[in-house]
Amino acid sequence: MPAEATPPGLVLRSRAAGSVRRPAVGRGSGGTPSRRPRGGGPRRLFERARRAWDRPLTAYYLILGSSLLITVLGLVMVYSASMIKALELSLPASYFFRKQFLAALIGGALMFAAARMPAKLHRALSYPMLMVTVFLMVLVQIPGIGMSVNGNQNWIYLGGPFQLQPSEFGKLALILWGADLLARKQHKRLLTQWKHMLVPLVPVAFLLLGLIMLGGDMGTAIILSAILFGLLWLAGAPTRLFGGVLAVAGTIAVLLIKTSPNRMGRLACIGATDPGPQDQCWQAVHGIYALASGGWFGSGLGASVEKWGQLPEPHTDFIFAITGEELGLAGTLSVLALFAALGYAGIRVAGRTEDPFVRYAAGGVTTWIVAQAVINIGAVLGLLPIAGVPLPLFSYGGSALLPTMFAVGLLIAFARDDPAARAALAMRQPRVSWKSMRRRVKKRPSGER
Repeated sequence: MPAEATPPGLVLRSRAAGSVRRPAVGRGSGGTPSRRPRGGGPRRLFERARRAWDRPLTAYYLILGSSLLITVLGLVMVYSASMIKALELSLPASYFFRKQFLAALIGGALMFAAARMPAKLHRALSYPMLMVTVFLMVLVQIPGIGMSVNGNQNWIYLGGPFQLQPSEFGKLALILWGADLLARKQHKRLLTQWKHMLVPLVPVAFLLLGLIMLGGDMGTAIILSAILFGLLWLAGAPTRLFGGVLAVAGTIAVLLIKTSPNRMGRLACIGATDPGPQDQCWQAVHGIYALASGGWFGSGLGASVEKWGQLPEPHTDFIFAITGEELGLAGTLSVLALFAALGYAGIRVAGRTEDPFVRYAAGGVTTWIVAQAVINIGAVLGLLPIAGVPLPLFSYGGSALLPTMFAVGLLIAFARDDPAARAALAMRQPRVSWKSMRRRVKKRPSGER
């Protein structure tokens, strides 16, 4: 018996019932398909920013970018702030800028070299660097070799317009040598004993401090003390030991301040709004005047009034005040943001490594740069006494710029040495193929005679 034929209408209905209907895509006024808005909004942006912030190369780019931006902006402000000072000394207007630019070029080479050196080579250089620095700091105190600048005997004359301040290199030497020393003792599990934690780190640091204070430079001594405390804190010094060293250092500092009328005068100028008798607070007050006259966006590059003989040291210790006058609040906040980014990246490198030498060295360099920036900016704002320390990577001074850029190279090397960062950098390196993509075709006979 033949099978009955299915009616055509039933076939069409069954196909229609078995088919899956897709929702119609709405169209806008222009006839184009309308996209559904992505959910999340600010939360989605926050998650994307957090993922980007946690990438392996974030610290590397922050250190490299922020340090270069600070240095370039510092060159611009050194040129603007030092023109009038150079003309007062019967020098070309670009005199200080050219010296700073030359120091920046040498410092850039040092930063590149330090960024390419392995950690083993840095550790090998720590002891020779410490011995050479101590030798130069001893030479500073010898009459005829050492020079006195602004009352501080901390300079060596190199000939021509060039001078050297060995105490600036003492900061870098203490960091490298102290990091290597603490790393060796941690490897031998000796840091649990307070004697091994203090000796010989603290005596050597006090030796450097004594040589610096013989020249009368208390500002550099404060920075060196901050580096010492940072190394002890990273090494896990107990509270009692840390407090004891801090109490001894504080007592010595109080004695040095009370026995010096100049230091007592600087301490009295904190928050001053009037120059006072004999213009004792002239520099502090005119630094506030420069910041106050800048407004939101400043008076423009080169348009500072305070640098025309009113504000002493406009291109060195108080260059931040000239920056506030010419670039305004926007410029000063940009400088603060760059230092904050550099400090965060240094802390991140020190916190994520498993190598004790890298942790101590990165923490010491970060303590150095951040502490010096806080002391300099705090003095300009009238919140701290004027210590006479330059703003790192920003103020004029080759002796301060060279070791600081080498220290930034250390941070770059440590950030690159992270396994995840090393893998990410290897993935981004362009692969150059020297093989030709042209295929070789064998010649065939054409068949023609």
